Amino acid sequence: MNRIDRMFSQIRKGKEAALMPFITTGDPDIDTTEKLILEMDRQGANLIELGLPFSDPLADGPTIQTSSQRALRHNINAKDLFGMVRRVRKKTDIPLVLMGYYNPLLQYGLSTFAEDAAASGLDGTIIPDLPLEEAGQWIAAAKTRGLDNILLVAPNTSADRVRKIARVTQGFLYYVSVTGITGTRTELPAELYQGLNAIKQLTKKPVAVGFGISMPAQISGLAVITDGIIVGSAIIKLIEAHTIKEGDDLRAGPDLVKKVGEFVGELKEATKKGC
Repeated sequence: MNRIDRMFSQIRKGKEAALMPFITTGDPDIDTTEKLILEMDRQGANLIELGLPFSDPLADGPTIQTSSQRALRHNINAKDLFGMVRRVRKKTDIPLVLMGYYNPLLQYGLSTFAEDAAASGLDGTIIPDLPLEEAGQWIAAAKTRGLDNILLVAPNTSADRVRKIARVTQGFLYYVSVTGITGTRTELPAELYQGLNAIKQLTKKPVAVGFGISMPAQISGLAVITDGIIVGSAIIKLIEAHTIKEGDDLRAGPDLVKKVGEFVGELKEATKKGC
């Protein structure tokens, strides 16, 4: 049983959902990413998604696109991410999942990427622009190295297709809450709860929901019907608000890690079912 499976096993024994924050690696710098992982772990996060910066992140809204641009100013790449994960692994056992786009993996070489990702201490990958029909080569490479390959479904995914994807996905099934890009929303779609309930009838694997979730009140409502909740843009906005720009240089403000940690702690408290 790997770190992700162990985490969900423990979560299911308690009355809570897993909190799964997303941050972009290298935003505003790689050292801050490392500090954020450790602080979010301390504040109760159950799994952390690490975005691999990319110039054309088509599934992401303006907030995460801008965070990628900030990271790319430091030329952050996959090797930087792997090196950072190796350092973090000496201090924490929290599940870490890379979220990135297919082109950088293809350019790196699929087998080599899977080997280096697993060796660094990553537990899985989410590749939002890689459909099931074209994912066979990457799934095989990831499986050989013990990496979970986490697949996505959307509200308009048919029941038959959900079953096919759920059979292949590992770790958990990622349910996209809206048909669109990432970004904070003040209100979640009314049909989200119905959609989650329908998905839960189609698979016994853990289901995590993401896209648009930004507030503790939203999380409290979702925690009773899903296994995991992913929050990205709201955290990225907080990072941006506490990033200092000096000319062409970007650096973390003195309160950045603390403020993000406090927010993650509030989000985690809201995942406790029945609270």
